[in-house]
Amino acid sequence: MSTPVADSTNRLAWLLEDLEIPGVRFAVLLSDDGLRIAHSRGVAKDDAERFAAAASGLRSLGKALGEFCGGSSNAVRQNMTEYDEGMIMITAAGVGALLGVATTADVDVALVAHRMNELASRVGHEIGSAPRHGGR
Repeated sequence: MSTPVADSTNRLAWLLEDLEIPGVRFAVLLSDDGLRIAHSRGVAKDDAERFAAAASGLRSLGKALGEFCGGSSNAVRQNMTEYDEGMIMITAAGVGALLGVATTADVDVALVAHRMNELASRVGHEIGSAPRHGGR
């Protein structure tokens, strides 16, 4: 990954400070369709944008599986993917917005999930993202 640098398009990064805890590599706020809204200090803008696109795709897969396993009203609450060196956790964070976190393997999952849900409920109105529409 590249080195994080200051970014004037990252004005909402302060919202993610509550997630700067041991075991959290970085956090990214993203729109439902995979656009980066903000990112924490632990990740560069380009990498945050790649993460946002991938997290949105993972969320879409979760929605498809939820519908398959329970019908169209079976909404996704949170995605968690564990890999050898950590986890990816994704949760809703306001209308049209998601919060994604990458962790190390030795993270306190319950603490991270709690902080993510607290953040999402506390500031969801500020980070909500209206859906984009084609310009015609």
